[in-house]
Amino acid sequence: MYKISKRIFDLLIVILLFPFFILLYLVVALAIKLDDRGPIIYNSKRIGLNEKIFNMYKFRSMKVNAPVILNTDGSSYNSKNDNRVTRVGKILRETSIDEIPQIMNVLFGDMSIIGPRASGIESLNSFQEDEKDKMNVRPGITGYTQANFRNGISVREKRLKDAWYANNMSFTLDFRILCKTIITVFKRNNLYTN
Repeated sequence: MYKISKRIFDLLIVILLFPFFILLYLVVALAIKLDDRGPIIYNSKRIGLNEKIFNMYKFRSMKVNAPVILNTDGSSYNSKNDNRVTRVGKILRETSIDEIPQIMNVLFGDMSIIGPRASGIESLNSFQEDEKDKMNVRPGITGYTQANFRNGISVREKRLKDAWYANNMSFTLDFRILCKTIITVFKRNNLYTN
């Protein structure tokens, strides 16, 4: 029952935020174009609800055709001095503004405002049995692991905590995650993996 009310809540929030998103899009688009003239939106193939593959949208924060670099545990490499990131991109990442276009994914039904972080398709075959429940719910713009740990724990720990969230999802838990996310973004805790 909560999954249905959660979807309705997501749509209401997106409708309310849409005018703000349009204004933000115009400002960020101008900044990105002035910085390096490349595309405004970046999309990547992600694993969604029931292992459905979808395109997740973000404001582009890296240089065009930047190489993909992964850490040894399969997580995406990022550091404060990553030379693949543009000047504007660094600000977008540090403020988490780069994630805002995912409200389009919420509108399309691929994502929720709160849920597990959507994993890249290259990791689909690496999930262990006790991690797979993560994919029983829509991935979120923010979630339990992002709010509480961001990049401070391993991929294995993130997946286990995301699976726990999927099995314990509730309005109270989502509200706590939303509040914690705001604090985490402002404090910039565990922003980088390296």
